[in-house]
Amino acid sequence: MDLVLEVADRNLLTPYVYPAGWPEGEPCRQLLSLFVITNLGALALYLLFGTLSYYFIFDHELKKHPQFLENQVRREIAYALRSLPWISVPTVALFFAEVRGYSKLYDNIEDSPYGWSGVFLSMLSFLFFTDMGIYWIHRGLHHKLFYKRFHKPHHLWKIATPFASHAFHPVDGFMQSLPYHIYPFLFPLHKITYLGLYIFVNVWTISIHDGDYRVPRLLRHVINGSAHHTDHHLYFDYNYGQYFTLWDKIGGSYKSPTAFEGKGPHDYLRKLREK
Repeated sequence: MDLVLEVADRNLLTPYVYPAGWPEGEPCRQLLSLFVITNLGALALYLLFGTLSYYFIFDHELKKHPQFLENQVRREIAYALRSLPWISVPTVALFFAEVRGYSKLYDNIEDSPYGWSGVFLSMLSFLFFTDMGIYWIHRGLHHKLFYKRFHKPHHLWKIATPFASHAFHPVDGFMQSLPYHIYPFLFPLHKITYLGLYIFVNVWTISIHDGDYRVPRLLRHVINGSAHHTDHHLYFDYNYGQYFTLWDKIGGSYKSPTAFEGKGPHDYLRKLREK
C-alpha cells in the first residue's frame, strides 16, 4: 500500500491537499491518507466491477426467482456502502503497519531469494493460504455464537447479484478479508504482486455472486465458482471455500452444485414457466 500512498502524495496530496509543513512520513497524515485511499479504492472496485458484472454477466432472469427480494439490488448496494467504511478501519491499521515497514513486502524482484520463480510461487501460496484461512473463518462465522449477529445479514440474499459480494456486516467483511492482510506479515511478497492480488480477490468475490455457473468441465469440482457459492447461499452449510473446493472436501462440507445437476435456480425458473 505504500506504493499507492507514494503516488497519491507525489501527484495530489502534497502539492494540492496538505499544508506544506506537514511531512509525508508523519504517522497521522499517513493514517488519514490511507483511510481516504482505502475507502475510495474499495468503493471504486465494488461499483466498477459490480456494475460491469451485473449488466454484462449476471442473468437478469434470476430476478424472477421467488427468493429474489423486492428492491434487492438497491438494498445490496446500500448495505455494502454502509459497511465498507467500517471494514476499512481495521484494514487501514494493517495497511499502516505495512507502510511503516513491519511486513515482509519487498520492492524489487532481486529481493526475492528465488527471483521470478519466487514471485510466481508466492502468488500460488497466497491463493492457497487465503483459501484455507477464509474457509475456516467463514465456517466459524456459521457457528450459532456468531451467525445471527455477524453473518446472517449476508445470507439475506438467497439469489445473490454481484452487488451482494460486499454486502456484509462490517465484522464479517473484515474477518473474511483477514487472511489477505496476514499473508504479507508471514511470507515475502512483491509489493506490486500484492496490489494485483488484492484487486483480484475483490473481483473474484464479485464473480462468485454473479449467477454465471459456467466452469470448464474438468474444473467443475476443483474451482469454487458461482454455482458452488449459490448453493452456499441457498443451503447454508455447504461450500464455504473461496477459490477452490479443497478445504470443503477435507472438512466434509462439499456439495456438488445443484446447477450442474439440473436442479439449480435457472432450472427452477424453467419449470415454473412450463407450468
